[in-house]
Amino acid sequence: MSDSDHHGFRPEDMRADLADYLADLATWRMPFGRYKNRYLYDLPLEYLQWFPDRQDGFPSGRLGELMAFVCQVKTDGAEVIFGPLRQARKRRR
Repeated sequence: MSDSDHHGFRPEDMRADLADYLADLATWRMPFGRYKNRYLYDLPLEYLQWFPDRQDGFPSGRLGELMAFVCQVKTDGAEVIFGPLRQARKRRR
């Protein structure tokens, strides 16, 4: 069974999606609330976990997608993938 035969999973698509998420996370900041202007990948996990419990859930659109992605990465203990974003940000200062 090839990768593409297993429920439509294709590693190259997953890599492209991850690259898109990380590219967006390099620039997106929280547009409202207590953590306004903080990079989304720097939002506390406890704050991110609060959104799914709300009636509205995560915000709509790309912001909500990115917040849900960051929440899942942090919940899974894979926050190390944000390291290069933080390093690049430090170099730009």
